[in-house]
Amino acid sequence: MIRSLTAALLLASASAAVAQVPAGNSAPQPVPFVDTIPAARDVPFPGTIRLSVDATDTRRGIFRVKETIPVPQAGPMTLLFPKWLPGAHSPRGEIEKLAGLVITAGGRRVEWTRDPVDVFAFHIDVPAGARTIEAAFQFVSATKPDQGRIVMTPTMISLQPNSVSLYPAGYFTRAIPIQMTVTYPQGWTAAGALPAKVAGATYTYDATNYEILIDSPILAGKYGKVWPLTPRVNLNVFADDPAELAATPEQIAAHQRLVEQAVKTFGAQHYDRYEFLLSITDQLGGIGLEHHRSSENGVTPGYFTKWNDGPGRRNLLPHEFTHSWDGKFRRGADLWTPDYRTPMRGSLLWVYEGQTQFWGYVLQARSGMVSKQDTLDQYAAIMATYDSQPARQWRDLLDTTNDPVISSRKPKGWTSWQRSEDYYNEGLLVWMDVDSLLREKSGGTKSIDDFARAFFGIRDGDWGEVTYTIADVAATLNQIVPWDWAGYLDKRLTEHAAGAPLDGFTRNGYRLIYTDTPTPSFKAGETSAKNTNLTWSGGFVANADGGLTSVTWDGPAFDAGLTLADQIVAVDGQAWSADRMKAAIVAARGTKTPIPLTVKRGEAYRSVALDYHGGLRYPRLEKVGTGDGGLDRLLAPR
Repeated sequence: MIRSLTAALLLASASAAVAQVPAGNSAPQPVPFVDTIPAARDVPFPGTIRLSVDATDTRRGIFRVKETIPVPQAGPMTLLFPKWLPGAHSPRGEIEKLAGLVITAGGRRVEWTRDPVDVFAFHIDVPAGARTIEAAFQFVSATKPDQGRIVMTPTMISLQPNSVSLYPAGYFTRAIPIQMTVTYPQGWTAAGALPAKVAGATYTYDATNYEILIDSPILAGKYGKVWPLTPRVNLNVFADDPAELAATPEQIAAHQRLVEQAVKTFGAQHYDRYEFLLSITDQLGGIGLEHHRSSENGVTPGYFTKWNDGPGRRNLLPHEFTHSWDGKFRRGADLWTPDYRTPMRGSLLWVYEGQTQFWGYVLQARSGMVSKQDTLDQYAAIMATYDSQPARQWRDLLDTTNDPVISSRKPKGWTSWQRSEDYYNEGLLVWMDVDSLLREKSGGTKSIDDFARAFFGIRDGDWGEVTYTIADVAATLNQIVPWDWAGYLDKRLTEHAAGAPLDGFTRNGYRLIYTDTPTPSFKAGETSAKNTNLTWSGGFVANADGGLTSVTWDGPAFDAGLTLADQIVAVDGQAWSADRMKAAIVAARGTKTPIPLTVKRGEAYRSVALDYHGGLRYPRLEKVGTGDGGLDRLLAPR
């Protein structure tokens, strides 16, 4: 009876919808499409692809590609350009930069047709008798930042194999053999996880499978240097200016300790060898991208030469190195895919990225890459940021794992309300909470280090992938300290609490406070970003010219009507400067008189009253109690 009533209601609803179409109007029906792209199968691809890349046109940023692909049989065949990229967690393959594609068989042209639905796919009809096809094309790299990341300059190349190759549909990528040869400019050197035989400017890389090739980027340049950190790990550094390669023995020793501390923490190594690929440049596009046996790390000049000016971007290498364990070896089951066409689902990015973020800060302190005090100060900034963002009222942490697909890191006007990949740093807060609970419930005998060894320290030497679900995470925690970890994680991932989860720091011996003086780490961050961060002193961040780069939703600046389209040009009738803005905030403390601002948007000027009277407020951590707490023990070297 219920089914009959439901069906009747559906029919009535459909009839009503049809009846709403005005009489005499056209009402088309959709044209169906048939997916003719073969699904990936876990069977061997017959033959080895030969890939040749000419990377010598550094002035124009053009990679020239020739690819010889065996064909299993005559007839329909589909070639794919990688779309869903590991580490990006989204369909960010730069198909728009593939140009000049010509396919031939036996010297005769074979016409291709782009799939009308999946534009990363090219359909061809292999002629009878053909054993191979040849694909020739160019990857026209960005030459300006508004075209995408610049990956080729006159002094450096960031070569990602996914940008210079096609692969046959219908196979797991790990089942497709491939061998790549690259020609670089004369006199250059290149580094990457894949071994190569070198003859002059040509590197012939070992045959491997397509999955490993895509996971083996290359950094090449005119000026480079290699430091062995351990027998299995190297630090490869390239720079625009050879003076940037002047690392001191103490700086290299810190990188050596990073590797040693990571291995001690996780209890295994999931690589045969590991290559840090570090570019020090303001010409090549910045990057921080994990791979199983290497990582791409891009920093601006001063990494070594301005080491004492502050922590800078020294958290980057600890974070990306951690990914060899967390994200590459252990990977969320719904994020692992058999090819680069299958959509990735990021529901477990709070582990993949969130716990990696957690360990990145821990390892920077344990190794001395960044001092313990600077690490505590960085924690304070993270805690204050998420505690002040009202977006948690409507959007839970779990939903932010969809952001790589939703926004692909495009600029947002109201990140404090929209949220943006908060699974990184709010994920860090959750894992600090987990550590504190493990310590509390075990009487101090267990910690997140026990989880790390149990979860990531299995199968030493294995650099395949072991997938997991949230149930596996909870089960591992239960092995260490029995408790309702599944219920706890569900709450943390889906709650709409007013503030961020800061209890883990308090349990571990530190609480968040605000003072009128910024920490050295905070000041160094402002200097590096060339901004004035008044997030907790009025609810905005401004660049050197007074242009707003952040406005906190429902904060004083928001209430005054300010947005990222605005530039503060005057404070109380005098030209904008950071010091003048801070002085006005100090003067307004405890009064009822708003701070008068002159604001420019486009060609229009207007007066704005900033009704804020709390003075300057900067976050820092304050120790609770005496002696070493959980956080002190967490950050101590192993």
